[in-house]
Amino acid sequence: MSTETQAIIDRALSLPPADQALVVDKLLSSLDQPDEAIDALWRKEVEDRIKAYKEGTLKSLSLEEVLAKYRS
Repeated sequence: MSTETQAIIDRALSLPPADQALVVDKLLSSLDQPDEAIDALWRKEVEDRIKAYKEGTLKSLSLEEVLAKYRS
């Protein structure tokens, strides 16, 4: 770790908790960049599942069935 990075960390740790949370939020937001390729894959997956559901080739479960599975 560079001395500059360590200095930034030390300074951030000396901030009040609310300011630390703001720094964390800004840093995490900067790392969470959209990925168009992944978004496109998920869109296709959703469309395929909706189509399969409408065609009756995808079995669905009621909420009660899902909850019962995880309660047992």
